[in-house]
Amino acid sequence: MADLQRKPFGTRGKVHAITPESAGWRYVGFSLYRLKPGDTAAEATGDNEVILVMVEGKARITGADQDWGELGERMNVFEKSPPHCLYLPNGTDWRAEATTDCVIAVCAAPGKGGHAARRIGPEGITLTERGKGTNTRHINNIAMENEDYCDSLLVTEVFTPAGHWSSYPSHRHDEDDFPRITYLEETYYHRLNPADGFGIQRVYTDDLQLNETMAVADGDVVLVPRGHHPCGAPYGFEMYYLNVMAGPLRKWRFVPAPPVAWIMERDA
Repeated sequence: MADLQRKPFGTRGKVHAITPESAGWRYVGFSLYRLKPGDTAAEATGDNEVILVMVEGKARITGADQDWGELGERMNVFEKSPPHCLYLPNGTDWRAEATTDCVIAVCAAPGKGGHAARRIGPEGITLTERGKGTNTRHINNIAMENEDYCDSLLVTEVFTPAGHWSSYPSHRHDEDDFPRITYLEETYYHRLNPADGFGIQRVYTDDLQLNETMAVADGDVVLVPRGHHPCGAPYGFEMYYLNVMAGPLRKWRFVPAPPVAWIMERDA
């Protein structure tokens, strides 16, 4: 079985630490801190650019030789309000001190020095609806292709209502053949409401050489190295995920799985 599902390795401090080396790929890194008031976290970005996402709670943050003050507003991610985020280029460092219980995601990918440090959100981030019927979900775009904030990173939040599907119709972005398709590695950081629920995520290729279906719990991370990657929220449980994508080109182009291409065409 492919090692695609990663459980948090604690409840306080750094609870996820996914690097390209540990994932077996080249571009995407993802870390997560769960902090209590007064706890601190600090890292150097090195060769990577990063986006710090205040998933929940508040923290005072310094980074790239600037004091960004207290970032964060929503205390529960399922409030769905726009997140407070901070972009930091490669060759800088940052430090966060929690002022409340907080969850900070660290989204990383190779940096090229092409963008300056900046706050992202909550201004300019609007919850938008995507999909139809039980494929409806709601998106907070943090730094997708239209937002020229980064050298490599693509980052977004998705809220999937109970009983709905997401990242569906099934699609893949695992070839470097722009403009038809781009190669993008991807992580999913999942949250569930209520937290004792579960969601389903499948990662599979057309030839089924990779074909994994996982029951994801609150706080799990799923790696998508290639293939299609739909997920579903059972009736009674709302699903959130934070997506991080990166590859050789900062473009998001995908192709659908042949059996569901007609759904994508019909609903376009």
